[in-house]
Parts: sequence; structure tokens; C-alpha cells
Amino acid sequence: MLQAHSFLWHYLWLAPHVLQVALAILIWRRGLHKLFPFFLAYTIFEAIEEFTLYGMDISPTISGETYWRALYAGLIIEGLLRFGAIGELFLRLLRPWPALGRLGNRLISGTGAVLVLLAVLAAAYAPIDNPQHAIISRAHILEQTLFIIQCGLVLFLFLFAAYFRLAWNNRTFGIALGLGILSCEHMATWAVMASGALLNRRDLLDLFNMATYHVCVLIWFYYFLIPNGPATTSAVPLPENNLAIWNRELERLLQQ
Repeated sequence: MLQAHSFLWHYLWLAPHVLQVALAILIWRRGLHKLFPFFLAYTIFEAIEEFTLYGMDISPTISGETYWRALYAGLIIEGLLRFGAIGELFLRLLRPWPALGRLGNRLISGTGAVLVLLAVLAAAYAPIDNPQHAIISRAHILEQTLFIIQCGLVLFLFLFAAYFRLAWNNRTFGIALGLGILSCEHMATWAVMASGALLNRRDLLDLFNMATYHVCVLIWFYYFLIPNGPATTSAVPLPENNLAIWNRELERLLQQ
């Protein structure tokens, strides 16, 4: 039977973030940090955060409240970096139209920052049934809200690319795929918990979340290892005229 502090539990907590350190080194050595600065910052921060939380969790001198407060603060920073990474995916996707790409990047990053603030306020002022576990409940509410927002932004990214039949390069597609899987899986586990199923087996859902994150890191590693190139192409002529017109008009407005 899987236990919360079994060997598998320790492995799934630490292994993905060891891989993230290696991924960050790979991105830096290949000079890709200039293309994906937010994703690199997220990768580094996530590894440092989880190593810190792991040490706090196994340390007998750290109280539970201190642990959850550290997790709560980490979720805020993590959410900002993820939304910044989604914004730069939009910038890379619209590379042939730089003005639109810059605008989309700023809109998504700015909107993400505002939504993170709203998520923090929602978690802070949400009614809590058990005041003794208020910080745990608020951390769960914040995490759930951030994943809902992230899922919506990634879904918009995929729908936008599908509507305009835009070609993804491997790295951009890999990052978006990993973030999409991660957000959808977390929303599914929250739905299971909200329904009351596996109410007394929260450890199984935690292990499933950790395993999914491990898979997502492997996906990111794979797409950064393989040669870059179009991941998807369209046999239909791309509707570039509308995007080209929007890009040209936006550049004209910015130059005024």
C-alpha cells in the first residue's frame, strides 16, 4: 500500500526537481534562456521551492503552520512565473508578427498578474469552516484558483493557434503541452476531492499529482533535447492576411 512517506513518495517529490535543475542547465548552455526567460525562471524557482519545502517537511523543528505559510508564498510567485511563461509562448507563436506577439505577451502576462492578485484575495477572504486549519484551506483554494486560470490561458493558446492554423515549434509546443496536462490533471483531482470520493485517501491524490508533474518535466526535457522544428503543420494555406494586417496596423499605431 502506498504511504505518504514511502520511498515512492520521496522519489516523486525530489526526482522531478532534480531533472528541472538539469533542464535549467540545458536551457542555459544552449542559449535558450533569451527565448524563454520566464520558463527558465519558473524551472529554477520550482526546483528551489520544492527542495526547501521537502526539507521543511522532514525537519522536526519546522511547524506545520510555517510549512504551509511558505507554501502559500511560493504559490504566489510560482503563479506569476507560470503566467509569464504562457505569455512568452504567445510571443514565440506569433514570431512572424512581432507587434502582435509583443502585445499578446504583455496582455497575457499582465492579465495573469492581476488574476494572481485576485486569486490571493479570494483565498484570503474565502469563508473557512475550520479556523484551526485556515492556512491549509487558503493554500488549497489559492492553488486550485491558479490552476483554473492557467488551464484557461493554455486552452486559449491552443484554440488561438488552431483557429489561425499556426505552426508550433517543438519547444513552444512542449512547454504548452506540459502546462496543459498539469493544469487539467490538478483540476480533475480537485473535482474528485470535491465530490467526496477518496476522501480518506488524500495521499493517493497527492501521489498522482506528483507523478503527473514528473511526466510533465520529462515532456519538457524531451522537447528541449530534440532538434527544434515545426511540431505541427497545416496542409491548408495559413490565413496570414488577417494577422499581417493587424500586425501592420498595430506597428503603425505604436509608431505614432
